Amino acid sequence: MAPDHEVPEAVSRLPASYPEVAEPGSYRPARWWTAFEDPTLNLLVERTASENLEIAEAAARVRRAAAQARLARSALFPQVNAETNASYSDSSLSGSAFGGFGGGTLSRLEIETYSARLGASYELNLFGRNQGDLRARRSDAIAARADLSAVRLSATAQTIAAYFEIVDARRQIELAVRNADVLGDRVERTEDRYRRGLVGSFELYQIRQQLRDVQASLPLREAALEATEGQLAILLGVYPGEARKALEGSLTPRLVFEPVPAGLPSDLLLQRPDVHAAWQRLESARHSIGARRAERFPTIRLSGGIGGQAGTPQDAVDFGQNWAASLAAGIVAPIFDGGRISANIAAARATYDERAAIYARAVLTAYREVSSAASDYEEKLQRYGLIHAQRADAEASLDLQSQRFQAGVGTYVAYLDAMLAVLRVQSSLSTAARDVALSRLGVHRALGGDWSPGETAEQEDVNQVAELPRPSGGAK
Repeated sequence: MAPDHEVPEAVSRLPASYPEVAEPGSYRPARWWTAFEDPTLNLLVERTASENLEIAEAAARVRRAAAQARLARSALFPQVNAETNASYSDSSLSGSAFGGFGGGTLSRLEIETYSARLGASYELNLFGRNQGDLRARRSDAIAARADLSAVRLSATAQTIAAYFEIVDARRQIELAVRNADVLGDRVERTEDRYRRGLVGSFELYQIRQQLRDVQASLPLREAALEATEGQLAILLGVYPGEARKALEGSLTPRLVFEPVPAGLPSDLLLQRPDVHAAWQRLESARHSIGARRAERFPTIRLSGGIGGQAGTPQDAVDFGQNWAASLAAGIVAPIFDGGRISANIAAARATYDERAAIYARAVLTAYREVSSAASDYEEKLQRYGLIHAQRADAEASLDLQSQRFQAGVGTYVAYLDAMLAVLRVQSSLSTAARDVALSRLGVHRALGGDWSPGETAEQEDVNQVAELPRPSGGAK
């Protein structure tokens, strides 16, 4: 009695392609971060997958949802119970009709009864109420599994982002220290020239201010690095000291500039875990409507049992002589319930409408995020290329000033200024490289998908009670 699929209008109008994506092709996201060829990064991602506490929470929710689905399935089967009973009573016969038994000598009555019984009950689910509840719980279990994939994706993305933030932070601190050393030398030279009247006080103060700015930035950079290491520690489920041990040594990820094939927008409907979870919750609400509608109709309950009853335990299990059997059937139909069933149907329908809107919003958000991430990736690549060319010019200028100084036709101050220019460009290039990596991460995150190939125990648990239906209509 569930209603037919109603694909939200926004989903049925899903565009056939991404205008911002130039590279066609199938998207295969599994372990894409290995392209950076950084064993430290690979190890961090693996530790996040196995030790992250948010992933552990989501995995527990998957197991709970699978158990709830099995609980709903149990209503489709007969319930069989074994039962044994023993009773004893000792009552007075005084003043009763039995008081004269035995010539008036019998004043009390003792009774012992023992029974052993095997009983069964079953509800004929003719109108699909239990099946509807089961399908709803199955969809909830699949949604919980998709939520687990979303948490894995988020935790992995945060780990990768934190790693590249740490790589850039370390590089920035290193360059800031070198910059301070060069500026310190530059200040000494400027002070000497100022004493000789070759430069004015403004230039001297300006160089000193640059040195103070660089020196003042170091504590902030170190604090930011420590904070990022703390965030990474939480992602790994460890304390900051343990996270720093995992980051010992040089961190040198290789930059990747290849385009990311995004596939088709329709792939997002099953590829993005948040979209898939929203769809499954919509399916759960749809089946709940059918289950609530079925409550309007009669239910047929069957029950029966067989066993023995006697005055001693031995005779109670002598089923050949003291057996007893029972069989009962009943029909229960709602006549008047004060509007309870109608209210439940209306509530289920409202829940369905709510989840339809959530699903449509999830699809629109996914499409926008892919388009934005693809555009941002292209822009970051262009910016990196421009800064890389700028570094080549700065290094050529530094080489020229070095040659001029060695030849005696240039000044050491000019050489120091050229070196400062190179350091500034290197700082900008490090940030640009980080931005390229984070932007590429953004594309992969927007496209979604399972980043850890292979089926987990939680997936197997859900698969025992649920199949993965593909959305119909516009949600293919």
